[in-house]
Amino acid sequence: MFVGIRGLRMIMWTILLVLAILHRASSHGIQPLSRIAIHKATLALDNLAYVKASPTVLGLNGQNTEWVTVEYSSPNPSMDDWIGVFSPANFSASTCPAENPRVYPPLLCSAPIKFQYANYTSPDYKVNGKGSLKLQLINQRSDFSFALFSNGFLNPKLVAVSNTVSFANPNAPVYPCLAQGKQWDEMTVTWTSGYGIDEAEPFVQWGPKGGHQQHSPAVTLTFDRSSVCGAPARTIGWRDPGFIHTSFLKELWLNRVYTYKLGHRLFSTYVWSQEYQFRASPFPGQNSLQRVVIFGDMGKDEADGSNEYNNFQRGSLNATKQLIKDLKNIDIVFHIGDICYANGYISQWDQFTAQIEPIASAVPYMLASGNHERDWPGTGSFYENNDSGGECGVLAETMFFVPAENRAKYWYSTDYGMFRFCIADSEHDWREGTEQYKFIEHCLASVDRQKQPWLVFLAHRVLGYSSDLSYAVEGSFGEPMAKENLQKLWQKYKVDIAIYGHAHNYERTCPIYENQCTDNEKRYYKGTLKGTIHVAGGAGASLSPFTTLKTKWSLFRDYDYGFIKLTAFDHSNLLFEYKKSSDGKVYDSFRISRDYRDILACTVDSCPLTTLAS
Repeated sequence: MFVGIRGLRMIMWTILLVLAILHRASSHGIQPLSRIAIHKATLALDNLAYVKASPTVLGLNGQNTEWVTVEYSSPNPSMDDWIGVFSPANFSASTCPAENPRVYPPLLCSAPIKFQYANYTSPDYKVNGKGSLKLQLINQRSDFSFALFSNGFLNPKLVAVSNTVSFANPNAPVYPCLAQGKQWDEMTVTWTSGYGIDEAEPFVQWGPKGGHQQHSPAVTLTFDRSSVCGAPARTIGWRDPGFIHTSFLKELWLNRVYTYKLGHRLFSTYVWSQEYQFRASPFPGQNSLQRVVIFGDMGKDEADGSNEYNNFQRGSLNATKQLIKDLKNIDIVFHIGDICYANGYISQWDQFTAQIEPIASAVPYMLASGNHERDWPGTGSFYENNDSGGECGVLAETMFFVPAENRAKYWYSTDYGMFRFCIADSEHDWREGTEQYKFIEHCLASVDRQKQPWLVFLAHRVLGYSSDLSYAVEGSFGEPMAKENLQKLWQKYKVDIAIYGHAHNYERTCPIYENQCTDNEKRYYKGTLKGTIHVAGGAGASLSPFTTLKTKWSLFRDYDYGFIKLTAFDHSNLLFEYKKSSDGKVYDSFRISRDYRDILACTVDSCPLTTLAS
């Protein structure tokens, strides 16, 4: 049959679109735990098989992370045998909620918190049936057990279960995360514990380093299974989140170093965390060295190699290690969506907060909402998909503080010295005329550029420009409708840089307006601000390809993991750097030098029409 050129083009575009959609699904990842059909597990206990875990008590010296040795044996070993880590340790059918539609075995009603193949570090397991693993556990408010399964992931058979392992105090306060409050001189501290307010009073003991210490009470939140929206979050992915506490440390002296400890008062005794410290934020407009790190889509990874047989978030630990290594040169962090890719497996949020604790306990760790936190059909998300695994925003909104008026609407502004950050929620409607559009305009319009010259727009999805293949085949080179609705605001209010996640690669554009480069310079921008520079990138989750189409506005592309660092030296000089997660070295950079008069100067569509009256 003869097919014309136009028909061939249509066929090719259709193929590209399908491939892009499939790759977008894979690059945005399948939660490793979802590969296990735990609802199909059956009982096949063998008296000749065993699993032993040691030590049995962890954290005797206050540690919240410990390594456990798991030894196991099976009389009928196979290559698809695997070890699952369960918490709580009792995962029998008696723990199944009534609403769970289990009318025949399985005996299991909750997914493991991590898993690994039985032959991972024991190559002779298939021959002799004996193996061992070194697994890292974190304090997650309950005990642990280890189970040996045969028959792979799709129809697993439970062969043996270990003794229980627990932390000395599973309820201990853990994993503090700092965030800026609603005022510049306020810092919030959020952490997790196993203590409800009827059992113990949560607070933070804090004060200037070496000075008087005071106590500030904390508010306490939690949620139950009915709070989340669907499976797996409501079913096999459910795990009790414990209690989430937030304390507000107010009237801080700028740039002063403070120490703090998390505390819980149980009648006449106290439970304490270790001591941490942070530096108070500069006041809006303060002229000092200010260093900001921004990235999206980092996810979490396991130091022991478990969970990650599909290499979904293999850049995550590298990014975390680089940030910890350079922490003395970082003042504030923005993680702009797709936080840990728990996708409804709630245990993974604890794993993530433990991973970032060295960073988030020392500098403000600010979030934006992404599709893997918020999106779920019929819940008001702008995109009707299943990406959150039934979480529908509840986990991110509860476990992390942001200075939003309503955390269910995850948009907010925050000032850091010479910076104004306007953080959009790409998972809620941002089109002209909406509540969020009005917020974005107010955030951009209300900043005093004489005091805060550096205006940065942040969002998870690419509301600007991207050459990611999935966007290119749609012909939109960014989220459809986004530029048409928002670019006049970026231009009118002279946004310096717009930064996004979602596209799992790195790309930087020229200063751009209405698809046209407004400045031919590539490395050093000075004078009048002519257009906004758009940047997209991801720090750890699996990479996605670029289109082969060439666009004039795309200046730099890198198919790799990385993060952005902005350094404001003063009111006139800003350095932008893109660093790779693998080695922390700079692979792309540019400088901006401009004075206040350059910001005031008019350019295309940035000033109202003037009058001829004199």
